[in-house]
Amino acid sequence: MRRVQGRGTRRSGRAGAVGAVVVAALALTACGGGSGEGGEESADGPITWMATLHTPTTPEADGPIESALEEHTGEELEVSWVPAASSAEKLNSALSTGNLADIVSMAPADSATVRQSLKSGMFWDVEKYLADYPNLATIDEQTVASARIDGHLYGVPVQKNKARYGVLVRQDWLDNLGLEVPHTIEDLTEVAEAFATQDPDGNGKDDTTGFLDREESFDLGFRSLSGYFGAGDDFTVDDAGQVHAVFASDEFKRAMEWYRGVYESGAVNQEFVTMQKTNQLDAIAQGKGGIVVTGLFEAKGYLATAQDSDPETPMKWALVNDMTSADVPRRILTDTGGGMGGWLAFPKEYVKSEAELKKVLGFVDKLLDEEAYGLMTNGIEGTHYEVDGDGAVSITDQTLWEQEVQPYASSRPSEKVVTYKSSEPYVDEGNEKMAENEEYSVVNPTQSLTSETYDRQWTTLYGEAKDAYNQYLVGQIDMAGYEAVIDGLGGQGLDQILEEFTASHAAANG
Repeated sequence: MRRVQGRGTRRSGRAGAVGAVVVAALALTACGGGSGEGGEESADGPITWMATLHTPTTPEADGPIESALEEHTGEELEVSWVPAASSAEKLNSALSTGNLADIVSMAPADSATVRQSLKSGMFWDVEKYLADYPNLATIDEQTVASARIDGHLYGVPVQKNKARYGVLVRQDWLDNLGLEVPHTIEDLTEVAEAFATQDPDGNGKDDTTGFLDREESFDLGFRSLSGYFGAGDDFTVDDAGQVHAVFASDEFKRAMEWYRGVYESGAVNQEFVTMQKTNQLDAIAQGKGGIVVTGLFEAKGYLATAQDSDPETPMKWALVNDMTSADVPRRILTDTGGGMGGWLAFPKEYVKSEAELKKVLGFVDKLLDEEAYGLMTNGIEGTHYEVDGDGAVSITDQTLWEQEVQPYASSRPSEKVVTYKSSEPYVDEGNEKMAENEEYSVVNPTQSLTSETYDRQWTTLYGEAKDAYNQYLVGQIDMAGYEAVIDGLGGQGLDQILEEFTASHAAANG
């Protein structure tokens, strides 16, 4: 096998566009690669892995985690770490030169570059092999379905929690006002307005609001809220097999009308359209708002930030994951593409035979063992972490963990193998509620489908819909104005996207 050189969720149009260089690279590499068929014996040599580096620090080659993984799997490993910031450029270059690896981390899942690469013929379709491996065989069917492209599984899906979002509400403010934790949109509205008008922090000033939203409202916060009204995840498919855009749906517009009413009552921060994430965090820490629609894992960070400025902060959070509206059954939109964080893909030019493929799949399967997962998550006990008498895991040397373990933690084939007990109650509660969300998650039904117009036009169309949403929320246009913008998108490519997805859905389900 070749050695790797140079050691070192389709979500709402936030993917990079595919360029001509990628198309040319795909043609060159697909023509030059081996067929990958046959049953010859697996070649000796290390398993090479082109992994994405999401941290500032590159772990040392043959460091303690790599060595421990080699011992556990029985395979020599060589990792080429590609910084996330340059991963698209590196992928383009690797495709054009054929300088890949036995395992290639392919993400984000909504990237046109990644998706076109996978379906180019360069990579193995692995679906029929998964059942032969104890861990790979247990990958959730919905995650597998989300990972297919035109009916093919061109890599092992990277497993993530399907739905991590919920509503975080200031518990201490609820207590101050004698209010119960809200579990319906109707009750949440009352709480938001009370937080904006009834001095929940007791400082005698009119300086609080309900929802603290930010510029990404259409992408994240409001998007999650719209799911409680019955809106889907980007697209829906009706009983006749027709695909529809969610931002044009009645459910989405009903959610918009509700949220605009809350905004007009002063119970949403009025500057949310321009608020960045860091400013939102500062505002939360300063007690300017008491409701945040976000990841259920965020409460710990909010509290820590508040404690940095005020060690005596009274901040407490209620984590709500069962919000409902009217007669809509409990549901939550996925924020991770149905629990699919990308693929571990296997190029036929490198993994030349079925025997070699089985060897590499066996390696990935072993990475999903609890021991390997623990190494990639926490590190080595006594060096990177310790376990207290209650079984809670604590990192003992944060700097060392960040240098030696964190890169592997962000490269795990799954984040769901083991949920470790934490010394932080909010972490445990968040993990429990994210696990509860699994059965209620709603996934984009077009994620595994193909539309060339989507790849070219969706980012622009989505941006126009987002601008119209912002204008409607702050009162610059009315609902008729919003609908006019959405109607206008049809001739700009949206109608073609819907037709192509509908055809792809029919082909996949024919």
